[in-house]
Amino acid sequence: MLAFFNVNNIFFTFLGYPISYLEFVGTILNLVCVILVARRNILTWPIGIAGVVLFGVLFYQINLYADFFEQIYYFITGIMGWYMWARLANKNDADDKVIVETNTWRSNLAWLGGIALTSVVATWALSNIHTWLPQFFAEPAALPAIDATTTVMSFAAQYLMMKRKLENWYLWIAVDIVAVWLYWYKQVPFVALLYLIFLGNALYGLWAWQRTTLREQACIAEEA
Repeated sequence: MLAFFNVNNIFFTFLGYPISYLEFVGTILNLVCVILVARRNILTWPIGIAGVVLFGVLFYQINLYADFFEQIYYFITGIMGWYMWARLANKNDADDKVIVETNTWRSNLAWLGGIALTSVVATWALSNIHTWLPQFFAEPAALPAIDATTTVMSFAAQYLMMKRKLENWYLWIAVDIVAVWLYWYKQVPFVALLYLIFLGNALYGLWAWQRTTLREQACIAEEA
């Protein structure tokens, strides 16, 4: 059983690239997760929780420490998001999907400023974590500035998604673009391919949630 969680335990080879059981199963679970969230389906949360556990183990083994911590955050917020979506689901909607909301422009500026400041601090911390905790992180973090910044952006996007805010998709689109390059560079192309699919799904999610928002605004206007 423990061999499943070893990145060197290869499931199959694709175009000369060995894909581990860990990477393959984690990729499939996370792919299903993002497809479901674009459709506002609450099952995105339990499936996502399983996926982030596997990706957390994977990223730790390839020294992407910010991404490792990111999966811990996703695990915690996955549980919270599951609860929040279940509690706030639109019971008047025939498909029982959650209602989409949007931020004010002031709120969006505050989010951008917070992301920028936190990214600087996270980059500094990530660059030094192997000296602070060598017993846990024996090797220096790979590409700490890029890894830290995309992680902070992902944290913000995940929270906005939990709150059903439309703006979460803009952050996910930016994160996915960088992640495709990052994981290809780190020689995990199956994960890079996953994030390319994530990018397409994020574009779809933005379109779908925007359409839902416009429809809900039209209904409110008719009732006014």
